[in-house]
Amino acid sequence: MGRVEPLKVVGLGFLPDEARHGFLIDVPKGSAASEMICITEHRGNNLNYFGVRALDAPQPNDPSLRVVIDRARWLALAPAFWDEANRRMRANGLPVAKFQKSASKPVPVHPSLGKELRILCWAVEDASQDDIPNVLHNWETLAPEERWWPYTMTVATTGQAMQKGIGWRKALRAALADNPFVKGEGLSPKARRELLGHSQLSLSL
Repeated sequence: MGRVEPLKVVGLGFLPDEARHGFLIDVPKGSAASEMICITEHRGNNLNYFGVRALDAPQPNDPSLRVVIDRARWLALAPAFWDEANRRMRANGLPVAKFQKSASKPVPVHPSLGKELRILCWAVEDASQDDIPNVLHNWETLAPEERWWPYTMTVATTGQAMQKGIGWRKALRAALADNPFVKGEGLSPKARRELLGHSQLSLSL
């Protein structure tokens, strides 16, 4: 029986040999709280050099630009997201990725994790810093499949970075920032998963 080669993984669960879709987190060097973190979405040939910084930063009207969020908000949410991503990668036998406040180059992200990160960023992009712990709590309470549904609804109409505060983007912020999900109330996570059906991903990331 031949030796099985381990999967090549870069960033947060991104599989370059298999991927047809992915996200890129670009964190500028420095420490200023007002500096902006950009998250872009890529498909097809754009994945060939995934993780290599482009010569120019994405412009506000760039169709690949999905999130622009200041460093202060990013640092308030990113470590919790990294912990969740690493827990799921570990469960799937994939290497974990250490969170870095100022990455040396853009970080590629598995498409399902990228979708979940986007709704988290969208929920806090205009929120008060005081709302972020509640957003994180509500996001963590949801199963991955439950995060994909609001992502799908939001991205269809207000999925560009600059489409803030309108439509589903506004509703998403209200849903995660204003409604505390209380553990023990409502359906259990297992019951909610059964209601949602089987995961559509080949990896249960």
